[in-house]
Amino acid sequence: MRLIKLDATKSTNSFLKELASNSMLDDYTVAVTNNQTSGRGQMNTAWHSEPYKNLTFSIFTPLKNLKITHQAYLNFAISLAIYDVLFQFAIPNLSIKWPNDILSANKKICGILIETTFSNQKIKNMIMGIGLNVNQEIFSKKISNASSLKIIMKKDFDLEILLNKIIERIQFRISLIENGKFTETHNEYHNVLYRREIPTTFIDKVTGTFFMGKIQGIASNGKIKIQLDDDSIEEFGLKQISFAKA
Repeated sequence: MRLIKLDATKSTNSFLKELASNSMLDDYTVAVTNNQTSGRGQMNTAWHSEPYKNLTFSIFTPLKNLKITHQAYLNFAISLAIYDVLFQFAIPNLSIKWPNDILSANKKICGILIETTFSNQKIKNMIMGIGLNVNQEIFSKKISNASSLKIIMKKDFDLEILLNKIIERIQFRISLIENGKFTETHNEYHNVLYRREIPTTFIDKVTGTFFMGKIQGIASNGKIKIQLDDDSIEEFGLKQISFAKA
């Protein structure tokens, strides 16, 4: 593992992508910064983080045995790795909100962005960006559902200890799927899925309309499976629907 510490950068994912295009990177090259000025989330959303208070880092790793069809399992594995570490620290009411937000109760404490490179129907390598709200106490009023470990637990956390534990757990979780533990990983993800089997309001991003449904699980292609009012079950992608704001 190679650890690169940056005082400030626009995006740790972008930093590693540029580095990988110009040089050979070690397996599990990690870029961590005190101040990420233009962090990115899912669907090109912005990730805002107070400098020196949180964990903002990215990990580059090549992959050996995973096909393009296994892409969703990377999401399952990395989400579970973060969940595992936070569970060890006794963060209460943890769940994973599809596709990979980590919540405590209904508050978002961690976001994940995964970017992959393909070659001949296989996943060649991956850069995973992680933003974990740790010691930040004040959030923008525009972000209604954000929280942090300090707000929840009423104490400060050591960023370096958290970072090391998360990297170690990510290595473990990825090794499981590289060794074929797909079903086990899928089942564990389902077991901690936010609002599974609970009536939930969604927004159709195409029409802008609201609809009710119950999450039944996540398909192996990464799409969410929702039971509709007529008891039919349909699959939706991230570009098709989102959770309605409470």
